[in-house]
Amino acid sequence: MSTSTREIHLVRRPVGRPTTDDFRTVEVELPDPAPGQVLVRNTVLSVDPYMRGRMNDTESYVAPYALDAPLEGGAVGEVLASGVDHLSPGDVVTHMAGWREHALVDAAEARKVDTSLAPASAYLSVLGMPGLTAYVGLTRIGGLQEGEVVHVSGAAGAVGSLVGQMARLLGASRVVGSAGSPEKVRWLTEELGFDAAFDYRDGSLVRQLGTALDGRRIDVYFDNVGGDQLEAAIEHMADFGRVAACGAIATYDATEMPPGPRNLVRLVQRRLRLQGFIVSDHREAAGEFYRTVGGWLADGSLVARETTFDGLDRCVEAFLALGTGGNTGKMLVRL
Repeated sequence: MSTSTREIHLVRRPVGRPTTDDFRTVEVELPDPAPGQVLVRNTVLSVDPYMRGRMNDTESYVAPYALDAPLEGGAVGEVLASGVDHLSPGDVVTHMAGWREHALVDAAEARKVDTSLAPASAYLSVLGMPGLTAYVGLTRIGGLQEGEVVHVSGAAGAVGSLVGQMARLLGASRVVGSAGSPEKVRWLTEELGFDAAFDYRDGSLVRQLGTALDGRRIDVYFDNVGGDQLEAAIEHMADFGRVAACGAIATYDATEMPPGPRNLVRLVQRRLRLQGFIVSDHREAAGEFYRTVGGWLADGSLVARETTFDGLDRCVEAFLALGTGGNTGKMLVRL
């Protein structure tokens, strides 16, 4: 029997900031799973800033989204029918066929998860790609050592909020973050344990960051934003500091590429290392990540906040809200 369902397609390449007209909800019929496939009813969908880049037809580390085809993204769902022995109806799995209510997924691309240990949504946030990104950026790219100073931009987002907490748990002596509102700044300092945070919209970035550092310099800068925030961080880096470049959300909607930081001479003067990274290149870290972060989550040392929209009809709205700072923590869509 076929399954009637809905999925969201990209129907044109956005120019600048995306709009609702760039997307369309389409009704489709899915066949029963073939051997090697499972049919999944999605229950939680992830929308993420990196998806904006995939909407452009440009060279990147992953292929662009096809037009007039369903978008892709992280999802958690329940297996309804299975064409393999190791997955059964009722199992909960994560996969990348998001932006739709049901999905036919190759079983090799579905990972069974235990929702008795953590809620399904955690496998899209703290125990999923954002959590692993934060952990890899600090430990593999930033090489954080006990006693060092960490700064993270986009600190109230899905990745940034975990970076700050993990930095503290890994022994950082001071953790500083930037965010986009006074409410987010208070959340970082009063609930997540950041030593200091500032609203990047509220005056000079160099001045505010210097005040937050309280006479110290940055050993590890975890960059989610790029642009002016990267320039300000470089100005305050310590000798032999490291920049883990995870994202550049400040430039994602730009129609012309903005100029880079004006102070790159500091890379030479202070012998800095700036390295971009993609979390999928570090799958070898997954076992260590699950053991370490799973323990922190279990004992309450690490907390994860979610911003949730309900229903497939609000998936585009949730995605667009990422570009205007509409999320605190991980942005999710519940079906």
